[in-house]
Amino acid sequence: MDKESIRKFEYVFEIVERNERNPSRLIPILQAVQEQYRYLPEEILTLVATALGLSPAKVFGVATFYSHFTLTPRGKYCIRICDGTACHVKRSDGLLDALREKLLLREGASTTADLLFTLETVSCLGACGLAPVIVINDEVYGQMTPVKAIALVDDLLQKEAAHDN
Repeated sequence: MDKESIRKFEYVFEIVERNERNPSRLIPILQAVQEQYRYLPEEILTLVATALGLSPAKVFGVATFYSHFTLTPRGKYCIRICDGTACHVKRSDGLLDALREKLLLREGASTTADLLFTLETVSCLGACGLAPVIVINDEVYGQMTPVKAIALVDDLLQKEAAHDN
């Protein structure tokens, strides 16, 4: 086992210990793991199951039941485009097309290869008065246009480039 895997497992054990190895704390444990890794890796779910004395099937069942959890890698920046009625009428599909092109996402893909961005549509974000709306992580942006959406992505890319230097 490499050093990265050992560190990953140590962090998971810390989360489990903070939750007193209590199986009834499975959801908060999975939330903490996903917050750290941006998804729930299969080997980590098995580790959590073992540490809590639960069957892997039970842990996988919880992880796949709740839409908040994901078993596939997600980007550092999750861009959610509202496709509810108000946003759809105001052309939220144009936002999706522009961002797919900007992020070079092929059909069917939702996460960039560098794991920087995940792009998804949601049924409603509850901000109809600001339509069309996108949310990047937890920040809401209203009255979006394709040009504004691309500018937001460009700003994030610049931020990442500055952080890397």
